[in-house]
Amino acid sequence: MALLTLLAIAALVLAGFLAGRQRAVGLRTAGGPSLHSLPAYHGLTTSATALVAAGAAALAAAFVLGASSIAVPFAAAIAGTAAAALAYSRIETNFRARNLFESITLVVLIACSGVAVLTTIGIVLSVLFESLIFFREVSPIAFLTGLQWSPTASPPSFGIVPLLTGTFLITFIAIIVAGPLGLLSAIYMAEYATPRMRGILKPLLEMLAGVPTVVLGFFAALTVAPLVRRAGEQLGLSVASESALAAGLVMGMMIVPLISSLADDIINAVPQSLRDGSYAMGATKSETIKRVVLPAALPGVVSAFMLAISRAVGETMIVVMAAGLAANLSFNPLDAVTTITVQIATLLVGDQEFDSAKTLSAFALGLVLFVFTLALNFIALRIVQKYREQYE
Repeated sequence: MALLTLLAIAALVLAGFLAGRQRAVGLRTAGGPSLHSLPAYHGLTTSATALVAAGAAALAAAFVLGASSIAVPFAAAIAGTAAAALAYSRIETNFRARNLFESITLVVLIACSGVAVLTTIGIVLSVLFESLIFFREVSPIAFLTGLQWSPTASPPSFGIVPLLTGTFLITFIAIIVAGPLGLLSAIYMAEYATPRMRGILKPLLEMLAGVPTVVLGFFAALTVAPLVRRAGEQLGLSVASESALAAGLVMGMMIVPLISSLADDIINAVPQSLRDGSYAMGATKSETIKRVVLPAALPGVVSAFMLAISRAVGETMIVVMAAGLAANLSFNPLDAVTTITVQIATLLVGDQEFDSAKTLSAFALGLVLFVFTLALNFIALRIVQKYREQYE
């Protein structure tokens, strides 16, 4: 029924557009006064009216009678046809079809934005309410300052400090790897590479962003982790089979395209007049990049780094396969650690009772992760607002 409903709505939209445009063309060629709007706008107005009416009728029928009911496509067809006929009858030389269509478009855009905002609010409220239930059983202070995380033990321990330590450690290693590589590659492509070389290197670099994280996790577990362990053994170091260093290295590779692509676009957006002024003062290319281009692009570069950090904090598969599930309180990158996202996935796997502290702790972890990401976005916004005024 869903496919039939979509086909019916699509046919109505197409027929409404063609009929409305044809009627407007006929009015324009009849020798009368000129049209207020182009014929295409009359067609778009007719089709948009049919689309809105048919979509609303289909949703109402599906809600009342069920999505599998045969009445859903018929309701959509009848409502869409009636709305299209009404819009078609209003087409005349002084009809403001363009204004009406732009108003409909504005309403649709506002509705789409409202759906996104309401979805975000719903996610936050659902996580918040479940977290409050969890904090009735576990003290927030013990949760935020506890040094042991073992929700399956008897009695369970819900100290988040080991998870925060593992998250920050792996993210720090990833940024140490991805930051210089991404920024320097962006500088090369934006300032030094020829257009042909840039056209080759940028797509190749961005292909890395399309590699599934589970594939990167396999690469980390089967290739990078053994290499790190063997290198550590040759140096006389004790390296765990699953280490934060291996996960951080591969995670850094994952976010290199993110930093590189964003920084490249930001550097290219710096006005050429700033470079020309620097060259006119006798500065070399490297001096211009260091003292003019990068300071001008600083807000955008910082935003790229913050976005990459948020991406690294939310990664799960690479950590599961390369760093392990052990919630160890350690700052040693050679030890096995885990992160907040990994524990959320672990706690919610399988048949769970959503009234137990173990399951509810996943929502508390999600709330902490949300607050951390929100803080990162706030910091990035403040940096952009502070430095943008100097170059506008």
